[in-house]
Amino acid sequence: MTIRTYKPRRWRVTRGQAAALATDDALLLRMPGPMLDLKELFDNRPVVMEIGFGGGAATVQMAAANPAIGILAVDVHTAGIGDLLARVRARQLANVRVVKGDALLLAHTMLAAGALAGIRLYFPDPWPKTRHHKRRLVTAANSALLAAHTQPNGFWHIATDWAPYTTQILEVLSASPHWEGGVIARPEDRPATRFENTALRAGRPVTDLYYTRTA
Repeated sequence: MTIRTYKPRRWRVTRGQAAALATDDALLLRMPGPMLDLKELFDNRPVVMEIGFGGGAATVQMAAANPAIGILAVDVHTAGIGDLLARVRARQLANVRVVKGDALLLAHTMLAAGALAGIRLYFPDPWPKTRHHKRRLVTAANSALLAAHTQPNGFWHIATDWAPYTTQILEVLSASPHWEGGVIARPEDRPATRFENTALRAGRPVTDLYYTRTA
């Protein structure tokens, strides 16, 4: 839990984002904090944790399309968190909660075993330099940690535009006793993200990978 898997970014926070962050309601959950009671927070909905959501446009689209699923959206970047909070309130969505912090630390300290119905990891930082590969989120240790907090038959859906990272994901998760699956066709119900559109304009193909938590 000591290796950071994300790059800190010093984006300017707009007035609108600051106002969204300052609004005192139940949408923004604090870290560190006590164990989360996801059944209470999400009114008994199955809960999917989304790790890294950018500005939150895709998150809101998925939440609106499937209100029976709760989304625990976790990110470290303040500006994007402000954007997502504003979007959720504008759409009056009851099935989203937002956490500012490291998703791995959240899982380790604030989630019960088997609490999650699934995990979404769309376009994580690829850490392209060899010396930084240890910072990639999909490693043997991290996959075991996330598996411990995912219920049997729960899912892990990953999308990336970085081919060497795809190779690492396949190697790590094919060797894991906790996950089974592999490359799938792009699901029609996965919204395009800003990072995905940037990758496609640059000529980098996108790979979707889908894994199921073994019993």
